[in-house]
Amino acid sequence: MKLLYFRKGDSIFPGILTDQGVFDLDKFQADHGGRLYVGSSITRDDLPILQNIVQQAINQPAYFLKESELHITSCVPFPSKIICIGLNYRKHAIESGMPIPTIPVVFTKYPNTLVDYGNKIELGKVGYQFDYEVELGFVIGKKAKNISKEEALDYVLGYCVANDLSCRDLQFRTSQWLMGKSLDHFLPLGKYLVTTDEIPDPQALELLTLVNGDVRQKSNTADMIFTVAEIIEDLTKHFTLEPGDLILTGTPEGVAMGMPATPWLVPGDVVEVTIEKIGTTINQMS
Repeated sequence: MKLLYFRKGDSIFPGILTDQGVFDLDKFQADHGGRLYVGSSITRDDLPILQNIVQQAINQPAYFLKESELHITSCVPFPSKIICIGLNYRKHAIESGMPIPTIPVVFTKYPNTLVDYGNKIELGKVGYQFDYEVELGFVIGKKAKNISKEEALDYVLGYCVANDLSCRDLQFRTSQWLMGKSLDHFLPLGKYLVTTDEIPDPQALELLTLVNGDVRQKSNTADMIFTVAEIIEDLTKHFTLEPGDLILTGTPEGVAMGMPATPWLVPGDVVEVTIEKIGTTINQMS
């Protein structure tokens, strides 16, 4: 199942991508006296319910919208936490001139970094070393605390493609990376949150970054130092993860910071990040 969110007026509504178009879940529910999902995060327990609802509506075209006519927003619109894992690919740690981590390197971004799908990204005027990072993101689907890696994937709702945009001169001016990671709209996501039934192995996905059509990053999630399951195990030893929390799993080698000419992003550059089976997000810098 591919979940997405779209705007109607001041509200954000969930949709489900189908062969007939985008299923307008809340319109169907409102017409049939069902639970509304506007303004809330979908959980793993909701998925079989949603599948049944779509089947009920399958021959009712009024509930299916044209994707091209929708104002699509972030596929993770209401995270209470955005947690990032740094230096989680060995070659990226090396190109960054940093030690290979022995435990996950954890930092945060905030909801101000989210942006509607396809929007231009304003680089701003407080830094200049702007960089791209293709990353696999995943969303928690049920409350998780002290979860073993063996059961960890049962707590994942789905996966998305993310571009963890960074401003390196701000990132490294102190020992804390926060300022270089949390500028407004510095976390564009793909259109879809792809549920786990479509991604049986998150450690076997190709990643790709293009800048103005040139390949910058090309790798596979198999090269992660800490797997999705190991990340969940480590995080939930320390704090509770809630449904809707977004976790980013790190980026592979090929970022601008690690290239000899350090080709920082500038206004006009177009960055396209793609993950196999999940999708793409494309943004022009401004």
